[in-house]
Amino acid sequence: MSAVPRSYNPFAEDDEEDAAGAGGAGEVDRQRFLQQEVLRRSAASADSTARSLSLLYESERIGVAASEELVRQGEALKRTEQMVDKMDQDLKTSQKHINSIKSVWGGLVNYFKAKPPESKPEQNGAPEYCANSRLKEAMMSSKEQESKYQESHPNLRKLDNSDNDFSKADSVSSLERDSYPKNQQLRAYHQKIDTNLDEMSSGLSRLKNLALGLQTEIEEQDDMLDRLTRKVETLDINIKNTDKRVRQL
Repeated sequence: MSAVPRSYNPFAEDDEEDAAGAGGAGEVDRQRFLQQEVLRRSAASADSTARSLSLLYESERIGVAASEELVRQGEALKRTEQMVDKMDQDLKTSQKHINSIKSVWGGLVNYFKAKPPESKPEQNGAPEYCANSRLKEAMMSSKEQESKYQESHPNLRKLDNSDNDFSKADSVSSLERDSYPKNQQLRAYHQKIDTNLDEMSSGLSRLKNLALGLQTEIEEQDDMLDRLTRKVETLDINIKNTDKRVRQL
């Protein structure tokens, strides 16, 4: 009697080996797919942080431009206030002459009356307007980042997120290197993301300082406008009174 079972299949062992080989190949393909997916998501995150950083620099550039325009507006207000003060002084001198013409007594009073101190004309025009210190410091800090903005703006320079750019991958300390993935490509993406996030944090801090400086400057210019409005109203009243007195001569 044969020792081989009647249901024995001589090719069964070969089939089991083929199945095991197919299962191992499927696991390798799955791992490769997961690695590619992780790299793809890391690259997308690096690109996203780079775009956010570029928008942040753009916002900072607009904030600096708005600050410079506000400073020019303050200079114009300062010159206007000086012109109004000069007109007020000239008007007072005109009133003295009107008093001298109107009566002899008025002329004697003006002769013995102490002359009002005349303001000396400013050399080289009106003095330079100075913005508040907070705004000046914020503008200086932001202008120092202008070169970095030029490098990162998408319309001026293509963002450097190439898969083959790993020059910074070996520039970190061993402790920092241990905190990143072992894969060189993935490690470069993570380092790029961390660098962009650090620069975004610094940029947001500078934007905050710019906003606070703008707020202070606007409040100071509001006070200047109120003061200038009161001076103009007083000057308008004095001009009308002087015109009335001239008509009465």
